[in-house]
Amino acid sequence: MKVEFCLPVYNEACILEANAKKLLEYCLRADFPFEWKVLFLINGSTDESLSIARAIKAELPSLVEVVESKEKGRGLAIKRYWRESRADIVSYMDVDLAVSLDDIKGLIGALIDEGFDLAIGSRLLPESKIKRSFWREFVSHSYIYLSRLLLGHRFSDLQCGFKAVRQDKFAFLADFLISKKWFFDTELIVFASRFGFKIKEIPVRWEENRYDQRRSKVNVLRDSLRFLADVIGLRWRLLRQKRLK
Repeated sequence: MKVEFCLPVYNEACILEANAKKLLEYCLRADFPFEWKVLFLINGSTDESLSIARAIKAELPSLVEVVESKEKGRGLAIKRYWRESRADIVSYMDVDLAVSLDDIKGLIGALIDEGFDLAIGSRLLPESKIKRSFWREFVSHSYIYLSRLLLGHRFSDLQCGFKAVRQDKFAFLADFLISKKWFFDTELIVFASRFGFKIKEIPVRWEENRYDQRRSKVNVLRDSLRFLADVIGLRWRLLRQKRLK
């Protein structure tokens, strides 16, 4: 059984080295009962992220891989790599490591030990423990309410950057996923549910990390409007597919 931990990277030079080493040290100590590798998916970065990732790979060539795409977009980078991966399970986490690394075992265990097809981290389950601003918490709850209303799902969190899926299942879904950016996560869950895949939500410990040198890439107002447009577009796609059946 082979598992790949993918970290999409877009201009993260200020935190990449420290967080990559933190993840690698954790995985080495964890003594996982499966073969694993860490992959840096460098997408459209213009800073030193690529050279930093390559230096880390040079230190641990058997455990680290670097994949570069000139075009930016988290969803695009993940989709391109996952659909061709030879691992049994592919996963990703945000490079800021906002989700506790201790939650990795539950995420991967849901697929290996419990037979689920897709496992998704959730910041909004009762058992989850989170630290973030009131405003972003409000926006997250509003997004879930709206997406449930328009898309008909019952999940508690679509956008948490902490997911794992069986590679063969993802290969089946890949052509249905068109978002190149953050909405990729919502598409993945909605279509997996639509096709009857077994999905498990994992409560996570999540902290809105802040770094002196790093500014958040999230613009709450802009991204909220974009997500609203994406949700409406996905609803029309789903309705059109239903009519064509």
